[in-house]
Amino acid sequence: MVTSSRKVITLEDDRIDELKAFDDTKAGVKGLVDSEIVKIPHFAGIDKDETRRSEIINKIRDACEKWEFFQIINHGIPTSVMDEMMDAVSRFHEQDTEVKKQYYSRDFSKKFIYNSNFDLYQGPAAYWRDGFECILAPHPPEPEELPVVCRGIMAKYANYVISLGITLFELLSQALGLKPHHLNEMNCSEGLLLLGNYYPAALNQN
Repeated sequence: MVTSSRKVITLEDDRIDELKAFDDTKAGVKGLVDSEIVKIPHFAGIDKDETRRSEIINKIRDACEKWEFFQIINHGIPTSVMDEMMDAVSRFHEQDTEVKKQYYSRDFSKKFIYNSNFDLYQGPAAYWRDGFECILAPHPPEPEELPVVCRGIMAKYANYVISLGITLFELLSQALGLKPHHLNEMNCSEGLLLLGNYYPAALNQN
């Protein structure tokens, strides 16, 4: 689902029969697990239903023209993956300072760096925020370049986000009246930068 402040664009497929069959079991998703199902029912189908895909393209075009931004939900990245990525950000920042220091840098040519206020020397004010950034595509870091506490999930999360980006740029290409792969062939979906910000509780000032 793509949303703006006023627009709601549903990416879910209208598979009423499949949903009704699921609902009629009255067993919920736990029932699917208990039955040892190996295939989850489809809830999205923009790659299989051209009519539905056209509707989504039109709504994305409308959101871009009128609102200039939108939010995507029901995007196919599992909640468990997003939760684990969030946990990994916290795990990194809550490590012992001596462990994190090895990554502290303002050399933005590195693929993984950690610091406080990336624009500390250029910004008009310092913010109560630490953060790390990592270039995950098109040339991802070697595993040993990443902190152990978030190494595995970063690669997994990146794969999902890159796939989503490719799909989104296909839809945007068609919204512009171009062939689906036009923007991807221009490498619009090639890069991926991950930011992991951390906002510790503020200190009281007297």
